Amino acid sequence: MNSFPLNILLADDDTDDCIFFREAMEELPISTKLITVNDGVQLMQLLSLHANELPHALYLDLNMPRKNGLDCLTEIRTHEKLKPIPVIIFSTSFHPQMVNLLHEQGATFYIRKPAEFHRLQEIISKSLDLITRTNKRQPSKENFVLNSK
Repeated sequence: MNSFPLNILLADDDTDDCIFFREAMEELPISTKLITVNDGVQLMQLLSLHANELPHALYLDLNMPRKNGLDCLTEIRTHEKLKPIPVIIFSTSFHPQMVNLLHEQGATFYIRKPAEFHRLQEIISKSLDLITRTNKRQPSKENFVLNSK
């Protein structure tokens, strides 16, 4: 799919979900480098320190301590240097009003965390493919929520 490693950033406070995500990425035929942070404050500090070396994609959990995912998304989209980051909301919850708000706030995609390992691999691969292939900032509302096959 790509010859250079994609720099992927995962912001999630659930250790098991982070391990699950890392293992799924390691088995994909995509060259990646994964960095994880465990809360929104860590995320924003990391992005501020490395604003000149943005990740190719940010997978952002909504329910995190200290600063939640919606607050982080809002801050990212108002910061000129951080705006280009594709932000994929990666959450266990699914509330249509929240999904609409996240789309309005500029998230690139919304993924509901799958419980099955192969579905997680599929959805990560699909989201990375869409980001690298189409170079779109954000799809229409109809294509905003990604599902595995």
